[in-house]
Amino acid sequence: MKVYIKTYGCQMNERDSEAAAAMLTEQGYEMTEREDDADILIFNTCSVREQAENKAIGKIGILQRLKRIKPDIFIGVMGCMAQNRGQELLDKLPHLDFVIGTGKLHMLPEIVNAEVKKRHRELQIEDDVSVLTGLGAHYKVSKEKVSAFIAIMRGCNRFCTYCIVPYVRGREKSRTIPDIMQEARELVANGIKEICLLGQNVAAYGLDGKAVSPDSNYSPFAELLTELNKIDGLARIRFTSPHPAYFNDTLIDAIASLSKVCKSVHLPLQSGSDRILKLMNRNYTSAQYMEIVNKLKNKVPKITFSTDVIVAFPGETEEDFNATRKIMNDVGFDNAYIFKYSPRKGTKAADMPDQVPQKTKEKRNQLLLGDLAKRCAKHNSEMVGHSYEVLTEGPSKRNAEKWSGRASNNKMVIFAPVSSLEKGDLVNVAIKRCTSMTLFGQIVD
Repeated sequence: MKVYIKTYGCQMNERDSEAAAAMLTEQGYEMTEREDDADILIFNTCSVREQAENKAIGKIGILQRLKRIKPDIFIGVMGCMAQNRGQELLDKLPHLDFVIGTGKLHMLPEIVNAEVKKRHRELQIEDDVSVLTGLGAHYKVSKEKVSAFIAIMRGCNRFCTYCIVPYVRGREKSRTIPDIMQEARELVANGIKEICLLGQNVAAYGLDGKAVSPDSNYSPFAELLTELNKIDGLARIRFTSPHPAYFNDTLIDAIASLSKVCKSVHLPLQSGSDRILKLMNRNYTSAQYMEIVNKLKNKVPKITFSTDVIVAFPGETEEDFNATRKIMNDVGFDNAYIFKYSPRKGTKAADMPDQVPQKTKEKRNQLLLGDLAKRCAKHNSEMVGHSYEVLTEGPSKRNAEKWSGRASNNKMVIFAPVSSLEKGDLVNVAIKRCTSMTLFGQIVD
C-alpha cells in the first residue's frame, strides 16, 4: 500500500514526517509523492497559527468527496492540531479514519496496521515518553540531502501566553547524549555533512524541567554540542529554536569555540518592548536580550542572527512597536520570521483585552518586512568581494546549470560547478554580486 504524507508547520513537523515515513516503510508500506496514487493519506498538522490549522482542515474537508469515490482510502491526521483538537476532528470530519497526537508518533505503524485490518476509527492523543524512541528513524535522507534534522527533545515548559505548544507537545523530554550521538554518526556514515538539532526549546536540552538559577552556567546543551563537534566527517552543526533564558556563558563559549557549530544563531526576540515581553511571559527584558547578543558579537565578530517576532500582540502600542523595530535594527538580523499575532484558543493571550485591529497588524508587519529587506540587501552587498566556505547542495532549483549551497552564516550562494564537484563538498566561493536574498559567485582555490 502507498502512503502520502503532507506536512504543515515547523521543522519539528518535517522531522516527525520523516520519522513516520521511515517507520511505515519498515512495515512494508511504500511512500509516494503523489496524493492521487496513495492508499493512505496522512496530514501532519500545526496549531501554532490559525492559518496553518485552517489550511489543514480545509484540505482534509475536501477529501470527503474522494472518500465517496474511493471508500477504501485511509485518511489520518497527526501532529499538533491532532493533539489539540483530537475528538473534535473525528466529530467534524466523518471521513477521517484516525487521529494521532504528538505523544503517539511511535505508534503510527501499529495504528495504521490496525486500521487496514479492522477498519475502525482511532483516536490516540495521550502523552507517552516512549515517543522519544522513534525520533532516530530517517527516510532516505542521506540519498537526497547533505544535511539532516536530529530531534534531540520534545515539548516546552515555558508557557508563553501566546503559544499553544506546551499544551500540544507536552513537557520537555530529552533524549540521551549517546542516543543522539549514535544517530549523528549513522547519518555522517551515510553522507550527511551538516546536522540541525531540533527542539521546541532546544537550548534547555537535558534539563527537562530541572530548576536552574539565572546566574548558573550549567548547560547540558553545550555538553551535547561539544560531543557532536568531535564526530569525524561532520562539517557543520546548527540548531533551532532556543529560548534566550538558556544562553548562559557556557553555551555562548561553546558556540564561539566549537569549530563545527555554525556562527549563525537563531535567537527568538518576539518583542522589543519590556512591557509586551512581560505580557508574553518571556521572562527576559530587551536589555538582557541585547546582553546575550553583544556577548556573542564580542566573541564571534562575524556572527549573524535570525529571529522570530510577533507584531500586534494584544495591547501593543505604537511605542511598543517602535521598541521592537529599534532592537531589530540594533541587532541587525539577517533574517526574521515576522508573524502577525493570531489568537490561539486555550492560551492566555487569546482572552487578553486590547486586541489590535487587523489593519494595524498589516501595517506594522509590512514596516518590519521593509526594514528586513533593506538590512539583508546591505549585509549581502558587504559580502561582495570576499570568499566564503560553502557546503554544496547540488544543482540550483531555478537554474540547473548552476549549483547552490550555503555559507556558514546560512546565506544561500549560487555558483558555477567544476567537473569534480559532488554534493556535500566544502568549497571556497568568491562572491561577485548579490540580491537581497542570494549571493552569486565562483569557486576559488
